Amino acid sequence: MAVSKMCLALVTFVFCNLLISPVVQAAFQFKHHNNEELATILEDVHSRCPNITKVYALSENSVAGNPLLLIEFSDEPGYHELLEPEFKYIANMHGNEVLGRELLLKMADYLCEQYMAGNESIRSLIHLTRIHLMPSMNPDGWEMATAAGGDNYLIGRANNNSVDLNRDFPDLDRLLYSEEEERTVRNNHLMDQIRHLDHPPQPETLAVMRMIMEQPFVASANLHGGDLVANYPYDESRDKDGSTESPSPDDDTFRHLALSYSKMHPRMSDPDQPSCDDTSSGFGKQDGITNGAAWYSVEGGMQDFNYLSSNDFEITLELGCDKYPKTERLAQEWEDNKDALINLIWQSHIGVKGEVKDAVTGRPLVNAVITTRNVTRINETHARKDLIKHDITSAQGGDYWRLLTPGEYEITASVRNYLPLTKRVLVTNPRHEPAFIVNFELQSATNQGQRTWEWDDDVPLDYVVEDLGEEFDKNVGEIPFNQETNWPQNMEEFDLGFKENVGDYNHLKYKWFPSPNRR
Repeated sequence: MAVSKMCLALVTFVFCNLLISPVVQAAFQFKHHNNEELATILEDVHSRCPNITKVYALSENSVAGNPLLLIEFSDEPGYHELLEPEFKYIANMHGNEVLGRELLLKMADYLCEQYMAGNESIRSLIHLTRIHLMPSMNPDGWEMATAAGGDNYLIGRANNNSVDLNRDFPDLDRLLYSEEEERTVRNNHLMDQIRHLDHPPQPETLAVMRMIMEQPFVASANLHGGDLVANYPYDESRDKDGSTESPSPDDDTFRHLALSYSKMHPRMSDPDQPSCDDTSSGFGKQDGITNGAAWYSVEGGMQDFNYLSSNDFEITLELGCDKYPKTERLAQEWEDNKDALINLIWQSHIGVKGEVKDAVTGRPLVNAVITTRNVTRINETHARKDLIKHDITSAQGGDYWRLLTPGEYEITASVRNYLPLTKRVLVTNPRHEPAFIVNFELQSATNQGQRTWEWDDDVPLDYVVEDLGEEFDKNVGEIPFNQETNWPQNMEEFDLGFKENVGDYNHLKYKWFPSPNRR
């Protein structure tokens, strides 16, 4: 009888402990995960941290039918929160450049693990930022590269249609440069000027274009391999025949973003770090950063497309000489890149942010133009007066984010039929803190205080479609464009599609591809 009671007590103790003990998850394994394992890891992270994550796929699959998966981290996953900046990492754009893919899988695991463990810095980052991680933009290329042994510099680089995805985006640089020559520069959201593309983008490119236009991203990076450097805009040289440095209007800010990564990496900014090709000194002698066009010119790249089509400041991270590192190197690569990856996300909080509203009704003003002038004092008698010739716009909720380096700035918010308002601010960028809030309440410029809707960039497309109906196409001037600024008349119009329930961004961003299915 005593033995039976002891056995019963033992069974009860074990059973109860099984009920109250947390489920032990298998430790993350550093290896080259295939596409099925990639999806499994993302779902596993979500199952461990369901309240702060969401796994989702983009609108298109890859050419071979693989879903383009992301995992989102936020305290309100699936939703844009007012004034909360959005950041994204995209890796494996070139299928044979695989380190970024494994780093983002580990990063998803790490963010969940540290959040649950009570890491205050990580918890704060996730509460203050909506983070999107896309481990692979080119899963088909990864399969081809892996099948070939992972040691070929070309096999798997392109997608399954043999297209280099980092040459497949609309070439907005050339449009900008041509307008500079004509002195008619429109310095932001250049896709609004284009009705047609010179080629139908690949499904992977199209899916990412849609994501860029739907979400109000503030900062981002795409992860590559083949060298060790943080690369910043512009990627395409103004000189068509060579590679010459081509800085953007936000060169100070982009250099800061690049340095925020390179300086946190143990080797990227090391002046003694050798170059990958052994023919020149490494980028470490220039702090591990480079202007893209000064290195080599890229037409149709994703980095510049982000900056010129949206409010997103994107840089490119070249993570090492070896595009397909050996499995045994992956754990150390994670340690080398972990802090830099986290630090770059925090940079989405530099500068200022705020809301633009109607001063009377409090209604959010969408697509308000935020213009910035650097007026930082040089000495007691002189100050800069530099207009930053790249405006950003407010998102669907009237909120905006303007990334800036420390200094004094005059910031102006303007919307058609409203009086512009300028405020002077001092930007200090305290480490790992939210951006300083600068709100704008604009007074109507009309006597009645009512909005007179006209065709302009601040009009949501839904409204214009309702107002104009079948006359829509007649009222929008067509601007044919391709890389040679000459639209081939025999090419069929490519339709990006009219996106219902865009949510975080407004339908204006689709007006350059009016859908035949619009209501």
